[in-house]
Amino acid sequence: MNTYECDVVVVGAGPGGSMAARYCAEGGLKTILIEKKAEIGAPLRCAEGVSKKWLQEVGIEPDPSWIRGDMKGAIIKSPQGTTFQLDESKAGAEVGYVLERHLFDKALAKKAAEAGAQIMLRTSATGIIREDGKIVGVKARSMGEEIEIRAKVVVAADGYESQVGRWAGIDTTLKLSDIDSCIQYRMCNIDVAPDYCEFTIGSVAPGGYVWIFPKGNGVANVGIGVMGRLCKGDGDAKRYLDDFIAKDPRLNKGQCLEIMGGFVSTCPGLDCSVDDNIVLVGDAARIIDPITGGGIAHACRTGMYAGKVIVECAKSDDFSKKALMAYEKMWRDRMEDKLYRNFMAKEKLASLDDETIDQLIQMIKTADIGEVNVYNLLKAVKEKFPQVVEGFEDLI
Repeated sequence: MNTYECDVVVVGAGPGGSMAARYCAEGGLKTILIEKKAEIGAPLRCAEGVSKKWLQEVGIEPDPSWIRGDMKGAIIKSPQGTTFQLDESKAGAEVGYVLERHLFDKALAKKAAEAGAQIMLRTSATGIIREDGKIVGVKARSMGEEIEIRAKVVVAADGYESQVGRWAGIDTTLKLSDIDSCIQYRMCNIDVAPDYCEFTIGSVAPGGYVWIFPKGNGVANVGIGVMGRLCKGDGDAKRYLDDFIAKDPRLNKGQCLEIMGGFVSTCPGLDCSVDDNIVLVGDAARIIDPITGGGIAHACRTGMYAGKVIVECAKSDDFSKKALMAYEKMWRDRMEDKLYRNFMAKEKLASLDDETIDQLIQMIKTADIGEVNVYNLLKAVKEKFPQVVEGFEDLI
């Protein structure tokens, strides 16, 4: 059996894994980044929408090669047809890009490689290696061969399934209310606004929403997320999405070029995302926006934080849970309040009927909101519909 030696092994070459590998390698650590798939970023499991404002924060320069659409704004709709349109003058940096996600992921992995990380494709982690109770690496299968990768610290960036964290003894289980069942079609021959993302909430997508993310030339990602505890049968997400498309004349003559499905977590992060010699980042740590299900920004941030903390830990050769808690503090200081606030908002929105949602959107349309973001929207909602924010008023 081949054995590889390194300082850091990162499992998963999505945004969180590539960012962690990049910052570890830039800090001079011998870093191995493994990815179970044959191609980084494919097959697609993402709606491909991101805001702009966080890219600079994590050292990512926007690149036309992976930006498919530069959005002017967004449109929020109720099932009854009430719409609220916001553009860059209102939404500022919350307005974003629609990506070519597979190219975006490859670009991040390329940065990691340029920093010195070694990338191994078709390499699946199969277990944790422990010696005297201490994590010392991972077992893996690479191109059909059983291997060991020995490292001082493991970064689990293996997404929603999060096997590495579970093998390490970290509880990553989720409640049904904290899981969204999702399906998305890449559709052509449709007639939607080319530079506005659309979100429809309410009974058309119980506990979640329908999205339309345009990609130009009559092509868009059209998808849905439905809260797990509100699914009543197999294939509910597809049924809701098909019904929505059939009733929308802009979409119902379109054709599917691609179908993807999966699950996303919508809780506000794990109780703790580190242990001795292991760090969980991004979706593996359940660090994802509970109200939107968006995880790219959170993965990039947590990957960067993990890399920076691991580099500091290497200076004293201490990768204990106590030393790695600096990562825990870093991401919580930056994101925890917002994640919890959005988690509570998600729970409340799931309980509202269509009439109330329609009234909310009507109210938002006429409210004097300087910059439109989730925080300011909730502030406006608090004044007119205090019951919607009951239980988390202190975060608004």
